[in-house]
Amino acid sequence: MSRPSVLLVEDTLSLQMVYRSILATAGHRVAVAGTAEEGLQQFRAHRPMVVLLDLILPDRDGLEVMRDIQAIQPETRVIAITANGSVSRAVEAMRAGAHDFLVKPFDEGRFLSAVQNALAEATPRDTGKTDGQAATRGRDPAEIAESSGFIGSSDAMKRIHMTIGSVARSMATVFITGESGTGKELCALAVHANSNRANGPFIALNCGAIPQDLLESEVFGHMKGSFTGAISDKQGAAQAADGGTLFLDEICEMAPALQTKLLRFLQTSTVQPVGATRPRKVNVRIVCATNRDPLDAVRRGHFREDLYYRLYVVPIHMPPLRERGQDIIEIAEAALARFAQEEGREFHGLDPATRALMLSLPWPGNVRQLLNVMRNVVVLNQGGWVTPDMLPPGLAEEGRPAEPPSPPMAAPDALGTDSLLGLPLAEAERRLIEATLAMHGGSIPKAARVLDVSPSTLYRKIEAWNAKAS
Repeated sequence: MSRPSVLLVEDTLSLQMVYRSILATAGHRVAVAGTAEEGLQQFRAHRPMVVLLDLILPDRDGLEVMRDIQAIQPETRVIAITANGSVSRAVEAMRAGAHDFLVKPFDEGRFLSAVQNALAEATPRDTGKTDGQAATRGRDPAEIAESSGFIGSSDAMKRIHMTIGSVARSMATVFITGESGTGKELCALAVHANSNRANGPFIALNCGAIPQDLLESEVFGHMKGSFTGAISDKQGAAQAADGGTLFLDEICEMAPALQTKLLRFLQTSTVQPVGATRPRKVNVRIVCATNRDPLDAVRRGHFREDLYYRLYVVPIHMPPLRERGQDIIEIAEAALARFAQEEGREFHGLDPATRALMLSLPWPGNVRQLLNVMRNVVVLNQGGWVTPDMLPPGLAEEGRPAEPPSPPMAAPDALGTDSLLGLPLAEAERRLIEATLAMHGGSIPKAARVLDVSPSTLYRKIEAWNAKAS
């Protein structure tokens, strides 16, 4: 008889019977155990490629059992199972090397999908390996760097490449943090491109750039006639990403009501378009990002704590450009060569004075700002070596420290907000934003930090004002 391909370690007998029945009906060979000791005995005897492991066992901690399994056979894919009130335990398991996790109660489709994905990933691809050789779980960081489009060889970027290589082929949710312009979407694309979903769709949605009353329709879709203006059925981003990856940028800008629906989507893997009476099943991997501190958003009550623990499984922090050292020069010269080719110009590179200046700048706009600077240099100059005088005017002054903000009680007078009384809310908001921008020299990122909103929110409002004025 063939050895079991799945080991189920679950101490609740009724759940053990249900899970085993579902797996057997789906054609999987299953071994079962009710304790940690029995589970390790079964594992040593059968060496299954996938283990479904309840993290709360009567005789031992499930995380300890997982570490023993990984020590015996590193290529085994462990799917952690935990109760609804212990999501943080599942997060801990993912960081310790679990392939995926399930939070009780979960439906049959999510259960079988997790097992199938784990089995597909655990299947050896190199038939020349002996049984004693462990398959490597992640790809080489150098390969990730080459395929991701990231430029830079700093230690921080090497760690990011290593994390992407380790997590890309799992179903774990990736949560990317970092300032605006650091390359969070590029990181999400790298996770997708190195996953077993690379041939599926990659759908990106900026939660901060879409009006909140339209965001639900953008994420989950809507049915014809479900609201004024719904003249036809619309497929949402979650359904469009079926079989691939859904990237939710600026996730902390999502309204609380929609956060609740997103949490349900993560728990059930189903979407229900606005106006629909029945949910639809989808198979989507979630990657999300924010330029805020997500835990601070939880403390302030802007982001649901349970959703935070659902999403914040594998964190990746994109470092600001000012902390990446020589990466600044590597990115600048690569951009210079690319833009010069596009514009039909010939540049030799950055001269020593320009390099020194670039390394001294704070780059508040990060990689996006650096790329814009190099584009400006190429467009406005004929070629040769890039010297400091070729850089955009005022760039060097950005390194000067900003004036400290006014004390909270003085803010209304400093901004002239005493004149806001009696104005419509929209007009008062506009004047406050414009005054804050003026205080910070027109810098949208700085004004956004003071106002505690996303920079894209300010960009969107300014664009709407300009469109209305024209």
